[in-house]
Amino acid sequence: MIFEWDERKREVTLSERALVFVDAPLFFDGRPVIVLPSSRAGEERWKTIAEIEGAYYALVWMWRGEAVRVISMRRAHGDEEDAYRAIYDG
Repeated sequence: MIFEWDERKREVTLSERALVFVDAPLFFDGRPVIVLPSSRAGEERWKTIAEIEGAYYALVWMWRGEAVRVISMRRAHGDEEDAYRAIYDG
């Protein structure tokens, strides 16, 4: 897969959240995830929630041609983590 992002957003995410967009492929590596629509301003976006190294994260992204365009990455909110655990931790 091809991944792309806005460099300014990458820098802000690294500075404010200590997260790196180069980890985005982890959300697509076959691990259990939740994928939800996350449309904004008429754009078809997706939010993927995954457990990575024992913590829960959310990635907002969209298709841009053949590439996955990363919009944002953050720690999952409590309700997102709860939804993930309800599905996968049973």
